[in-house]
Amino acid sequence: MIAIFKTFSCFSLCFRSIRVNKLAKRLAGFCMVVLITTAGSHDFVMAEQRFIDHGNGTVTDRKLGLMWAKNDNQIDIFWSQIQGWLANDFPDSIPQLYDNWRLPTVSELQSLFVEDAKYEGYRTDCGHPVKIVPQIRLSCILIWTSDKALGLPLAFNFNIGSAFTIDLHDKKGCRVLPVRSLEK
Repeated sequence: MIAIFKTFSCFSLCFRSIRVNKLAKRLAGFCMVVLITTAGSHDFVMAEQRFIDHGNGTVTDRKLGLMWAKNDNQIDIFWSQIQGWLANDFPDSIPQLYDNWRLPTVSELQSLFVEDAKYEGYRTDCGHPVKIVPQIRLSCILIWTSDKALGLPLAFNFNIGSAFTIDLHDKKGCRVLPVRSLEK
């Protein structure tokens, strides 16, 4: 709140001290931008600052307080193989800084899906287009979730932006994208 009042005072001062010439309009506009930026910075994390790529195979989502693997597991995987991969294979692919990696929920994956019609996404290694935030790279369209429906696991489809059940004996296009909460 204090920052808002200080910025507002700056705006008032700029506006009152130089009223007519072009410089006054530029300064007043500058002070107004400061007001908006300062006020908004307390309420949300700006979109371009939401994801931080650490350069070590991990990406932090500041909005949700999550850390994601930058890449999926790069190969089809059965539901029954996931926990073994998370415990044994995945830790070797990134610096071993954390041990609380898990499967994401449907809602966590939904937050990575880009619904903007103007965003084209990219084509995965398996040939399908995906619309996921560009900081995370997928090798195919389906990501296993920790959620289930009707006793079957759900996978999120990054081509269409929704989740559906997958038979336990199916793995075609299904990948793992590990996530962890920043709070322990």
